[in-house]
Amino acid sequence: MPKSRSVAWTMWSIVSIFYAYQYILRVMPNIMMDDILQQFHIDTATFGQFSGIYYIGYSLMHLPIGIMLDRFGPKKILPICMIMTVIGLLPIIFAEYWVYPIIGRALIGMGSSAAILGSFKVIRLGFSEDRFTRMLSLTVTIGLIGAIYGGGPVNYMCMTLGYKTVVALFATIGFALAIITYLTIPAIESTHKTTIIADIKDVFSNPKVIIVCLLAGLMVGPLEGFADVWGTAFLKQNYGFDSAIASSLPSLIYIGMCFGSPLLSLIAEKSTYYFGTIIVAALIMATSFFALTFGYATLNSMSVMFIAVGVCSAYQIIAIYKASTYVQEHVVGLTTAIANMIIMTFGYAFHSIIGVIIESMGGPQSTEAFQLGIVVIPVALVIGIVGYIALIIFERIKNQSSTTLAGA
Repeated sequence: MPKSRSVAWTMWSIVSIFYAYQYILRVMPNIMMDDILQQFHIDTATFGQFSGIYYIGYSLMHLPIGIMLDRFGPKKILPICMIMTVIGLLPIIFAEYWVYPIIGRALIGMGSSAAILGSFKVIRLGFSEDRFTRMLSLTVTIGLIGAIYGGGPVNYMCMTLGYKTVVALFATIGFALAIITYLTIPAIESTHKTTIIADIKDVFSNPKVIIVCLLAGLMVGPLEGFADVWGTAFLKQNYGFDSAIASSLPSLIYIGMCFGSPLLSLIAEKSTYYFGTIIVAALIMATSFFALTFGYATLNSMSVMFIAVGVCSAYQIIAIYKASTYVQEHVVGLTTAIANMIIMTFGYAFHSIIGVIIESMGGPQSTEAFQLGIVVIPVALVIGIVGYIALIIFERIKNQSSTTLAGA
């Protein structure tokens, strides 16, 4: 294998490991919720905000990190972002005041945003354009494996070693990964020549891009609201599952998404019905969560349901791609970063809203409170479905009008 190809595969491997690592950190609160509640004497509403602040940091840093990756290259930016995630873990071990874990969680989100953006950058630098989708799918699959191992295995480690020891272990891994990244990834000079302010304005002033992303954000509840944080607690309280089962079941959503990433993309590509594919996926997720919320699911049906929900959660890839088709070629990369930023911002909304509802309706010991909190997820999915249907109708009317005018 040529040296350049060897370097490309090395860069890709490192950034994929980082993507998996940040996924584990993202789902950690789901496993450690009881320990964190007791350590800092907080309620579930505050915990929901703590979990969700990750997405605020994650989303806000998309533009700065995207720009810095273009200007300074992954060798300098990725290790700094990895160290940010390590620093963000430390307050859980050492802090006495709640404000420090909040700041730390924001730092984890900020540093983690470099994982997906770094993946985009490294794949485009190291591989040909026709291999971009294939390599990105592999990266997503590796990342989702990290999410899977943020469930049952990490829960087992917490029970046997203690949650603070587990946090310290992952902080050490992150620090080592930062050193390896800096020593391994070569310095790459920037070739970016366009004005970034003009590019940002171009994307944000495009209403189709914004509408597609906002509607996609309404559909992230199953992945970012349920699987990331509230799933384990909901299954323990409302279905009476023990910790091992309750923490493992949401991981099936990530397993499903491993298959859904290439599958949904293939279906949308072959059928050319991109919005139609998203709508069908959202219908499956909404139906599943209405059944789950109101107690109609069993352990066996839940396993199948969560895998199906995971497959459908890969709609995000289609939505981001569709948003990128509404802009000119020179801002496609920036549009992808902005689209992911908007969609991920909804993670904070779901975490916080669910936490506030649960706390205000009786707390985490109330089955009805959890039911009312989780039902936000399918309701938001229905709103998203209606929005995409309206968008399809609008585009067809506009296309028909354009055809009529052209033929006149």
